[in-house]
Amino acid sequence: MPEKFQQELTKLKSDVIAMAELATCFLERSIEALVDQNVSLATTILAMKDEILEMDQDIERRALHLLTLYQPMAIDMRRIGTILKIITYITRVGRYGKDIADVVEELSKKPHVKKMVHIPIMRDKTLSMIKDAIEAFRTEKLTLIPADGMIARDDEVDEMRYEIFRECLTYMMEDQSTITRCMHYVMIARYLERCADHACKIAEKVHYMVKGAHMEIK
Repeated sequence: MPEKFQQELTKLKSDVIAMAELATCFLERSIEALVDQNVSLATTILAMKDEILEMDQDIERRALHLLTLYQPMAIDMRRIGTILKIITYITRVGRYGKDIADVVEELSKKPHVKKMVHIPIMRDKTLSMIKDAIEAFRTEKLTLIPADGMIARDDEVDEMRYEIFRECLTYMMEDQSTITRCMHYVMIARYLERCADHACKIAEKVHYMVKGAHMEIK
């Protein structure tokens, strides 16, 4: 492939990583705003919500341009195909961060129920999965995302989601004044669980990019 193609592909890959960093920042800081009841921080996140969509559209356009202009083969073709797939997952992670920021103001009006029922811990586990998947994309090292390891981590996040649901259900039955707050917690746990799923999908695509063979994480 011409040197210019490799340069453009390297830049494209770098921009995907930057997009992922922004999306994970949204997710991390939205939970921070929620925990601290920091409406100002949530507002800052919401003001930046269009940036990820713009990056998604720009990367897609440039990736399709490379496909059309150079008609790459083998791993270069898989790299571009992987980019087109994972930017969708990254966009969704950013969207969940924005959705969490949306409810910060409402949840800032009353004290939290039992320190957020472990939502910050669930966030950290989810973020570590996403970051490892993106680092594997950057380095093309599959040792960061072994299938059995990703499955175990995803199962752990899933279990935390159900634990949060059960805990919130108990609080709501004991005190009806917690219903609105607890329902938000349940939904946020669902968002985090979906983000962990997206991390698994990114890992699947990175595996295909490197090996040329599909791997399913479920």
